[in-house]
Amino acid sequence: MTDAAAETLSVVVEREVPHPPEKIWRALTQPHLMEEWLMKNDFKPDIGHRFQLSADWGSVEGRVQTAEPHKTLSYTWDTKDLRSVITWTLTPTSTGTRLRMEQRGFRPDQQPYYRGAKAGWPRFFAALEQVLERMD
Repeated sequence: MTDAAAETLSVVVEREVPHPPEKIWRALTQPHLMEEWLMKNDFKPDIGHRFQLSADWGSVEGRVQTAEPHKTLSYTWDTKDLRSVITWTLTPTSTGTRLRMEQRGFRPDQQPYYRGAKAGWPRFFAALEQVLERMD
């Protein structure tokens, strides 16, 4: 690991949600559901797939790195000069799923991005939980 990699910051949000991993996976990977809680997109959970997320504030370019259905999903999250990776981990529990999201790769000089992610991801999680409640 390089010194630069050791200095990067991560944002982690972890929640216990009362839904099975299969249902959460659909919300994390189906474009029409992702649009409800995250952004407009052309996402496909295929390793190597390049996609774009867009919102009124701008866009994010991504590429799927890992897609193990109902277990883990990771993709790059690149916007302007930020190069980061999002990793979702779904762990079944007796009452649903422990859902963990980590965005890693914020350099120390990228505090505005880091603060934005720390504020934004809990809101995305709340919106995701609302989508999960409405899904059949």
